[in-house]
Amino acid sequence: MGKVNCENCCHYIYDEEMDCYTCLMNLDQDEMARFIQGAFDDCPYFRLDDEYGLVRKQN
Repeated sequence: MGKVNCENCCHYIYDEEMDCYTCLMNLDQDEMARFIQGAFDDCPYFRLDDEYGLVRKQN
């Protein structure tokens, strides 16, 4: 898939209770270790957080 940036993913949200950003996907142990290390370059769950996508559909 290539290099991805979690900050642009719709599953990467701010958790007010933990006071940090976190991934909403249910990652297994290996995936979570890579996510924490910042080496999650080929995330199979990555989906671009396109906040203007809905507006384009309506036009």
